[in-house]
Amino acid sequence: MHNVMPSRFSVGVLLALFLNLNPAYANNDATSQTYPKLKTLYSFDLVDSQTGALISVNQLAQKIQHTDVVFIGEFHGNQASHLLESELQSALYDLRPNQVLSMEQFNRDHQQAIDRYLDGEIGEKTFINQSDAWSNYSGSYRPLIEFAKQHFLPVIAANAPFQAVRCVGRQGKPYLKKLTAEEKEQIASQPFMSNAAYQKKFAQFQSMAKPHTQNQKAYEAQLLRDNTMAESILQALKANPGAQVIHTNGTFHSESHLGTAALLQQRNPKLKVVVISPITATNPDKPQIQPADLKKGDYVYLIQPLPVDYVQAKNRQAAFAKMFKDAQAKPCR
Repeated sequence: MHNVMPSRFSVGVLLALFLNLNPAYANNDATSQTYPKLKTLYSFDLVDSQTGALISVNQLAQKIQHTDVVFIGEFHGNQASHLLESELQSALYDLRPNQVLSMEQFNRDHQQAIDRYLDGEIGEKTFINQSDAWSNYSGSYRPLIEFAKQHFLPVIAANAPFQAVRCVGRQGKPYLKKLTAEEKEQIASQPFMSNAAYQKKFAQFQSMAKPHTQNQKAYEAQLLRDNTMAESILQALKANPGAQVIHTNGTFHSESHLGTAALLQQRNPKLKVVVISPITATNPDKPQIQPADLKKGDYVYLIQPLPVDYVQAKNRQAAFAKMFKDAQAKPCR
């Protein structure tokens, strides 16, 4: 089991976290609107992007109960994101109990472990080990899984296998030719579908994190994740007629209806899709949303920033160097 959560992040998610720590890049409009104080790290202000009005979770559930897919973007490890996910999952179930939970946080090759846990065949510790769950599972995703288990709801391990993503990031598209037929079943049949807006956004964020760097292989690895998740959601809809799919992912994967959300709609333009995205409040006492923030989702929610991981640059650089060294140490074919 891998216990270092950042080693699982795609480059896009790491860049989203970079923006989370540097909100000035996103909030560059002069006009803003102020919302109620965010009192704790669990607090969030939920906003309708069309009107800028504050709404409750139950009001949101009423508004989106007839959509096919609900993307809940998160900042991984931010408890306000995870609380919103749990509360909205429950609120939507009350209105539309034919529900499926789809998650970026589990990979397709671990679907059997999820199913065995939901069926009561294994205990939680065994499930965590067999599913290679993220290190923050207990504090972040346990409520979602347990709600699904208690209500006999399907849970979809939507993401591409970590090994495939990592090796595409290293070798690019040709790596997939080395996969067995069984391994290819664990990734999207069209793994590199893209769109220009998402590619441009990815390139911009790459440049922010590491100036003058454009890594096509990193983008291909990101596409492998996004396409596999999009296909997994589509398969879940076909396997569960009339169901509503709730999909949790890092905000980069669905923000502004790009990434997984866009690739899902490229596969089926008729689907009704709603995107919910987080916004970091630079001043939790007087949280504000800029006009540009409202474009990140049909609904957005303000949350407090997490504590800074590293104050000294040398400590941050050492941590990232170790993370990437550990990843590089694992061989690809």
